Amino acid sequence: MTEHRITIGGAGGKPATINAGMAVRHGMIAGATGTGKTVTLQMLAESFSRLGVSVFMSDVKGDLSGLAAAGTENPKITDRLGKIGISGFKGAPCPVLFWDLEGKTGHPVRTTISEMGPLLLSTALELNETQSGVLYTCFRVADDNGLLLLDIKDLRAMLNFISENAKEISKEYGLVSATTVGAIGRQLLTLEEQGAEQFFGEPALNIADFINKDFSGNGVINILDATRLMQKSPKLYAIFLLWFLSELFETLPEAGELELPKLVFFFDEAHLLFDQAPKTLLDKIEQMVRLIRSKGVGVFFISQSPLDIPEDVMGQLGLKVLHALRAFTPKDRKTVKGVAESFPPNPEVDIEKSITDMGVGEALVSALDKDGKPGPVQRLLIKPPESKFGPITEQERAERVARSPLKGKYDASIDRESAYEVLKQKAEQSAREVEEPDAAPQRRGKTPSAPRETYAPREPAAPRAPGRQRQTVTEVLIKSAARSIGNQVAGQLGRAIMRGALGSILGGIRR
Repeated sequence: MTEHRITIGGAGGKPATINAGMAVRHGMIAGATGTGKTVTLQMLAESFSRLGVSVFMSDVKGDLSGLAAAGTENPKITDRLGKIGISGFKGAPCPVLFWDLEGKTGHPVRTTISEMGPLLLSTALELNETQSGVLYTCFRVADDNGLLLLDIKDLRAMLNFISENAKEISKEYGLVSATTVGAIGRQLLTLEEQGAEQFFGEPALNIADFINKDFSGNGVINILDATRLMQKSPKLYAIFLLWFLSELFETLPEAGELELPKLVFFFDEAHLLFDQAPKTLLDKIEQMVRLIRSKGVGVFFISQSPLDIPEDVMGQLGLKVLHALRAFTPKDRKTVKGVAESFPPNPEVDIEKSITDMGVGEALVSALDKDGKPGPVQRLLIKPPESKFGPITEQERAERVARSPLKGKYDASIDRESAYEVLKQKAEQSAREVEEPDAAPQRRGKTPSAPRETYAPREPAAPRAPGRQRQTVTEVLIKSAARSIGNQVAGQLGRAIMRGALGSILGGIRR
């Protein structure tokens, strides 16, 4: 099996390389703000691309779009290359696809409520255990009745339904409290205000579109514009990336041992994923990180401190790139000591001292050899990328999006028949039958029958009428749908009016 290597940096005129095939053992890039993490991320992304490996990365600061343009030589780059032991510099762009959850600076990224699932959605909504259980019930009721949950209005319609019929549903699915459903609805409204409404829907993202090469055999780099998302909803950002990782795990076939990964996934601001995450979610992350290597995917976490990453996850990371950390307080110094102990020792490197006195663009690097054994830590100057430092212009970005091979595939949203539409149609049909009970039987040539009863909860002690069957959830759903839809529309209108009123009142005092 061919061994492919990446020159990551060097010292004393001697370049240092890492085994690119070991990227499926995952990695970490950490360091304080301003120490060079973004440049290291950019250099690794383009290095994998040159080897034909596809890359996915999020751009949280807006300066990674330069990967799409060729870099230019300058005295600092020349000096750095000389210290590393690399002669010459050749600027070159990488093939890049731009993505944006809002669809403003790249192709829209969407998924459905069903694909997100109740576990990740519960985390995004910050639900407690009881609320999460009710959300699982909502999904189960929808599945049992063949109702698709594609977008937020589908989920809200189902929440309205189970809230109004909590007593009947509790008999079949376990206790459901209308109060708890109301709390979920309020959290869902908060998520909507943060832009989630644009994220949920169709056409849903096809994972295969992220694993491609250009005509020269370079792997395509997929860049997600996360600048506005980080400002509006950092939690949604973290949940989206975790969903994407889950989709890779569930969609890609087993790959076995590969010379190179199929895809390398860079998870920037990783602490947002782990902060206050419930244990069930942490267990899922640890499981995916451990198993997704069999799918040919490497995962790199980028954060300010290695301690942001749980120990169970950190134990799965083969490549560690640590830029300088700051130690201004006793707590900081304790952190530095703990981080130093996590690296394989090297008699030639004072790890604890290096962590605090490295300059910008320097890093401690520990990588796996071809046998999967951790090599001794090295203090290196990181190689500068061949692509452009900093972002390209908005016009250049728009031109590249317009020339994209995926142009038009995801641009227009699709609203096909799902839970909301089915409930609405059945509600209208039920309303017509209640208003004109004799009309439908006569049209079918049958004898008119007595009007159908509308659903009303019965007292437990009341005897059941002869021959009368207990109502199913579907029957309850049909009879209450009109009221659910009406309440939903009225509620949305009321919220819009209230937001407008508050905006006028508070507009003069906001800063």
